[in-house]
Amino acid sequence: MQASVHEAKTNLSKLLEAVARGERVVITRHGVPAAELVPARSFGIRMGSLEGRLKPPPEAFLAPLSSEDLRDWGAE
Repeated sequence: MQASVHEAKTNLSKLLEAVARGERVVITRHGVPAAELVPARSFGIRMGSLEGRLKPPPEAFLAPLSSEDLRDWGAE
């Protein structure tokens, strides 16, 4: 399937449906192929995939900074 830039802007939803059905969609500019719509790749990242693999931070990590540390970081 081929569509001009104008047709692609007007019918983007329909073109995306065509891609989802497996059709090849080429967008042309002045009759010359300029781009192709392809299905998005799945990256396989799942939220929570590190659950059980990480330990909580040590208590010292969560402790308030000393006055000296705050001064060194320019926070005082």
